[in-house]
Amino acid sequence: MSVFVYVEDWDGALKKASFEAVSYAKTWADMLGRSVVALVSDSATGVDALGNYGANEIRTFSPAVSGFGVAEQVKSMSEGGSGLVISGTNFGKTIAPAVAALSGGGLSTNTISAPLQTAPLQVKRGAFSSKGIETIEIHSEFPIISFTPNSIGIEERSGAGQISSVSAQGSDLLELVEKSVTTGKIALPEADVVVSAGRGLKGPENWGMVEELADVLGAATACSKPVSDIGWRPHSEHVGQTGIQVNPNLYIAIGISGAIQHLAGVSASKTIVVVNTDAEAPFFKAADYGIVGDAFEVVPKLVDALRAFKAAQ
Repeated sequence: MSVFVYVEDWDGALKKASFEAVSYAKTWADMLGRSVVALVSDSATGVDALGNYGANEIRTFSPAVSGFGVAEQVKSMSEGGSGLVISGTNFGKTIAPAVAALSGGGLSTNTISAPLQTAPLQVKRGAFSSKGIETIEIHSEFPIISFTPNSIGIEERSGAGQISSVSAQGSDLLELVEKSVTTGKIALPEADVVVSAGRGLKGPENWGMVEELADVLGAATACSKPVSDIGWRPHSEHVGQTGIQVNPNLYIAIGISGAIQHLAGVSASKTIVVVNTDAEAPFFKAADYGIVGDAFEVVPKLVDALRAFKAAQ
């Protein structure tokens, strides 16, 4: 019996969350004395790299379906396994509950730790919009772990996974009507640095300085809910309780007051820096560092200072 891991690809490319998922599965499998089997789309490139992170076997399959159909495929291919790991990306959050329902397995979502023990499986997970941490046990025969991206970390190991092609069956209950893909940007859930802005920027025409700061830092860009609601930025950049929850090493909030719903989505950030003209903004209470000042003056100075620092390296 092996620990299975569903490896998601983005338009054929494997990203950080892919390797983090395999690393998690390897840690779990080592505790059990088992091997790791990675399940990945045959459209993905560079799948042999998964062996460097702990995959003993790499099974490629043709995902002719999406959504629920993929969940059926993953369930059928992981039958008889010791457990399953799925990254908590937007798509991962969609299929993990479906796989659990189909297999009758116990599911831990928002998982933020490697297994503390295996009999029964015990892990830590974020609760109450990540305001609290709880330790839970999964007593089912087929535990499923959906972890928060960027919370576990990646461990590179020496090794090579045996690659094979398998067939999988699944029926799609949904029809993909339109697909929108944003290229050239860092995915928010796996970003190490996030630069986010709110209504303090006064309009979408001023977002250039946010993108400039993000570019210097190699960061992803994000926004508050009101900004996406009024159409200044796409909903795919909305972070918060009802948007994307992020877990970066550095979160920079520019012109965001810090409503409780927004804080719920960013509270797991390792370091929070806030720039706001209002010294009484709630966000300052959650910040590690705060700058009381006009973003239109502060941000360009930050960009200049960072560029000078990089040039001196």
